[in-house]
Amino acid sequence: MTKPVTSVALMMLFEQVKIRLEDPLSKYIPAFKNVKVMQEDGEKWVAPKSEITIWHLLTHTAGLSYGDADESAIEKLYIDADLENADMDNAELSRRLAELPLKFHPGEGWHYSYATDVIGHLVEIISGVSLGEFFQENIFKPLGMEETFFQVPQDKNERFAELYGLSADAQLGVIDSTIGGDFSHPRRHSGGSGLVSKLQDYFRFTQFLLNKGELEGARLLGPKTVELITLNHLNKKILPIKMNNLWPGSGFGLGVKVLMDRGQASAMENVGTYDWGGWASTHFWIDPVDEIISIFLTQYIPSFTYPLRKELRTAVYQAMVD
Repeated sequence: MTKPVTSVALMMLFEQVKIRLEDPLSKYIPAFKNVKVMQEDGEKWVAPKSEITIWHLLTHTAGLSYGDADESAIEKLYIDADLENADMDNAELSRRLAELPLKFHPGEGWHYSYATDVIGHLVEIISGVSLGEFFQENIFKPLGMEETFFQVPQDKNERFAELYGLSADAQLGVIDSTIGGDFSHPRRHSGGSGLVSKLQDYFRFTQFLLNKGELEGARLLGPKTVELITLNHLNKKILPIKMNNLWPGSGFGLGVKVLMDRGQASAMENVGTYDWGGWASTHFWIDPVDEIISIFLTQYIPSFTYPLRKELRTAVYQAMVD
């Protein structure tokens, strides 16, 4: 669940007035000045109606993609660009993304994408240090997250969790952990994925968010900034958003999904609850009304194989009585 950490890092720089949400991405990465939008026919590429901004990246409305397996022309281009190449740094990833067409004009749709990887590179450009260094000095140390990193230390390898999934012999079998990347010698500190942590550490991160930017005397963000992160930023024209399935009743903030309508979402939690998940069925949610934090660290791929997230919420909220 790396993306919310990366979004927090950028919002720390926002508070320091080193970046503005309305800034064009090309101000920091000039290659994005020339990006084009692919038309529905898959042939013609046209100039975008407006430039990609930092806000577009944080809200996944930039028009970038992830190379989804839907056989469309644009997704094939993403796959051919070899964006998962482990030897590639963040600068090269951003360069390759800038050469690919957008799925839609910035701000006119929502699509889960490499946007947060680009945000990670922005943090590097603005801070002058690697993303891992920025996380360590500005987030992990102040919050007391002592065992959260991109690279698992050699003396901790025996504690690194197994990865489970559909094996040759069973629905629930141990599979090769390297499918998720190299956690022993990672080449790239990705803004979109790759952090490893433990329950106690990630709880400290979520408690800092529930506390509106502070934990045990360490304040990383102001309360109004956390409120801005956890508000819905999407207009009605691009709702409902979709990833695997439609998410009616939910919007999206600056790096997290936000509940807007309990009825539409058939949700037990309160309006204003925000959440996100990870590649291997990991998930967290924060309910600021009932002051609930839930962290669910199942290590199973692919994510969304089972409806565990919703079932856990039902189990939690049905147990609450006045």
